[in-house]
Amino acid sequence: MLLKSLLLFALSLELAAAAVPLKLATAAPKGTSLHQALLEMRDKWLSAPAGGAALTIYPGSQGGEADVVRRMNIGQLQAAMLSAVGLAEIDKSVGALQYMPMMFRSLEEIDYVRDRLAPMLEKRMLAKDFVVLFWGDAGWIRFFSKEPASLPADFKRMKKFTWATDAYQADLMKAAGYQPVPLEINDIYPSLQNGMINAVAQPPFWALAGQMHKPAPHMLEVNWAPLVGATVITRKAWETIPADARGAMLKAAKEAGAQIKAKSRAESTESVAAMKKQGLKVQAATAEIDAEWRKLAEGFYPQIRGKIVPADIFDEVVRLLKEYRKGKS
Repeated sequence: MLLKSLLLFALSLELAAAAVPLKLATAAPKGTSLHQALLEMRDKWLSAPAGGAALTIYPGSQGGEADVVRRMNIGQLQAAMLSAVGLAEIDKSVGALQYMPMMFRSLEEIDYVRDRLAPMLEKRMLAKDFVVLFWGDAGWIRFFSKEPASLPADFKRMKKFTWATDAYQADLMKAAGYQPVPLEINDIYPSLQNGMINAVAQPPFWALAGQMHKPAPHMLEVNWAPLVGATVITRKAWETIPADARGAMLKAAKEAGAQIKAKSRAESTESVAAMKKQGLKVQAATAEIDAEWRKLAEGFYPQIRGKIVPADIFDEVVRLLKEYRKGKS
């Protein structure tokens, strides 16, 4: 038994020595299902043919997503799990999956559009020297606030979190009479505590992981937009990996993406139940409430199309949704 253990240990050292070293950053907190899926992918990468890759994962500790992209561009990091906010730093086209509020009516619609846009988006990302390993999402973005709120007008008196690098979103909100406060995701909880902000839009899974529901114990159950993302690697780093290993590594990455998507969506519902036990109060989206938010969202579309989301991609999303809904009807 001892001899077998020593041989396995020696083999693992040999594999690690042959593997290409890679560093991956993610905002996902350590120990979450997203982090666990990446760890499983890491193990599969290490055992890929021709040595594979030795992946070091940095959960929730590498700064904002714009910083992560910058560090990938200069070679300090080679890979990252990014939301559409970070991906838009590489190519704005990806914003179509997240920056078109109330455009999607179901998770099935998100899957349909993303699956058909993916080849085009991946081609554009590759032109910017990034390879998409897998796509994913964390379910619907919901509104959390310190005080009860149900209509768009209720949030105009609140200071609301926006992504630090998302100047377009902040400008859009200001023009509509809202009070955006640009922050990094790690600053949300302390900013809710000290009053710098009193409202935030996040998926329930992320709200629970970041304990945002404690200083902001009210949630509006409007499906504003999906939180969509992808895990990417720089083209330079990908091409240093032996060609024989890439197929197995890409397969492991796709498996991680499918696992993350399924678990994140399930945990979104489970997270609401868990937060309700801790005092979260949920305002259901009635038909009247939903109509008010949809009116607000549709009013943003002329400013989003061509500025935040490229016009051709915006129009393609609209076309695909019409195609999907016609097929369903």
